Amino acid sequence: MTELRTAALLCCLAAFPAAAQDWAKQDLEKSPRHQEWVDVKRGDRTLKVFVVHPEAKGKTPAVVIIHENMGLTDWVRDLADQVAAAGYIAVAPDLLSGMAPGGGKTSDFPSTDAAREAIYKLDKDAVTADLNAVADLAKKLPNSNGKVSAAGFCWGGGQSFRFATARPDLAAAFVFYGPAPDEVAKIRAPVYGFYGGSDSRIGATIPATQERMKKAGKTYEPVTYEGAAHGFMRAGQAPDASPENKKAREDAWKRWTALLGKL
Repeated sequence: MTELRTAALLCCLAAFPAAAQDWAKQDLEKSPRHQEWVDVKRGDRTLKVFVVHPEAKGKTPAVVIIHENMGLTDWVRDLADQVAAAGYIAVAPDLLSGMAPGGGKTSDFPSTDAAREAIYKLDKDAVTADLNAVADLAKKLPNSNGKVSAAGFCWGGGQSFRFATARPDLAAAFVFYGPAPDEVAKIRAPVYGFYGGSDSRIGATIPATQERMKKAGKTYEPVTYEGAAHGFMRAGQAPDASPENKKAREDAWKRWTALLGKL
């Protein structure tokens, strides 16, 4: 798994123009949806969680959005807003809460390099405990129908896959270009994978993951988008998106929202 961790780090480094997310921030500022920061307590720890509510009459499913290895950036928050626009409660925890200088969150790090370094110091079981606390919040929100899924990107993609091994009532796990955990026997939710055709490092792990999931009797449906790079959900939304990343992002979004609609 050390090799997969290194691969994910290198891919995110290559694909992430960290400082160039003004377009995402502008999208957020234009949103008509209700956005709020919620504090989630877990023992002595306080998680900062960005929640966006859909404009809906009845109760809706909730989606836990797990960020990339740069933390809860403007793009991730913008994505959460888009999920809410599609009709779902979006709950995006800042898993770097309390880790920045002065006990701050992602936006308080002096650089994205510093945020990235902090990500890889997180204890994996502590991350799972954080996600469980956030999923509990999502499940109990007044406008939630109790169905909670998880979607993660890059580092978060691996975390969403791993969370499926720890959360029995998870409705689905959406894994965007992240590696699979070592142990899959405890997974109950269907797992849907989204991968870039040019992301050879992560792509090379898919056949073995398929074999392990099949052997364990689990649902795993990966789709690879031709010509797309690692991080295509973000890169495909950027103003300078390549045609391949843009198409992959559009196709993956359609697939993702269609799957959410079946929950």
